[in-house]
Amino acid sequence: MLRSSDKLTDDEKIEILRNLTAEFGKAKTLLPRSKKALEFDSNGTWDKQKWQEAAQTAGPAARLGDEVKITKVSFDGDKLTLEINGGLKSGKHWYDHVEAGMGGSTRQMGNGDYTPTTGTNLEINFHKPMENLTSADVKKLLGPLIDFDKHSVSQIYSETLPPEMQKAIAEKRAIEGMDRNEVLMALGHPQRKYRETNKEGVDVEDWIFGQAPGKVTFVTFSGTKVVKVKEQYAGLGIQTAP
Repeated sequence: MLRSSDKLTDDEKIEILRNLTAEFGKAKTLLPRSKKALEFDSNGTWDKQKWQEAAQTAGPAARLGDEVKITKVSFDGDKLTLEINGGLKSGKHWYDHVEAGMGGSTRQMGNGDYTPTTGTNLEINFHKPMENLTSADVKKLLGPLIDFDKHSVSQIYSETLPPEMQKAIAEKRAIEGMDRNEVLMALGHPQRKYRETNKEGVDVEDWIFGQAPGKVTFVTFSGTKVVKVKEQYAGLGIQTAP
């Protein structure tokens, strides 16, 4: 069955491409990783259970408060497809191992760029040919998922927290009892993450901020909460107790 062609003019498409491609926002809900585009209805609804199952299978592309970027916009009949954070790609292509040449000399066809991406793809279903659509309209439709007012999400969320949490976030410190979103607001994204099972058989996750030489902060999660924070001045022999 052929999809209905959209009714957007070339100028309307150019406006949408220009103002959405490379646009940043903040995730307002969990966005799971998915090669197949996540279905989102233009009325602002989506199958939350299906998205949760996708996140359990492939992991999150973004959690609440994470910065996201629209990296590609595609028009497909009555649907608008958005690639988020580069989509979900292995970084490898079938032609990376193909060699070609002449006169006894060959070279690989691939460019050697195997950098994977851990984003996702989002498909807005309008159920009818798109017409009179602007980038501002699309941002409004995405309101339940992404906030393009880059300061509002973290600000509003922070104001709902207990005073000690607000103080720690303002001072750029992680403290025990924080969840992942609160640590992200306080310290930003970690340089490295490690998961392991400790001696008691409990799964823990370490987020590491900073690098040597200088201060390195280790934030340890058990479940969804921080259970330990340790600061160490790597290469200087100085350690600060949590």
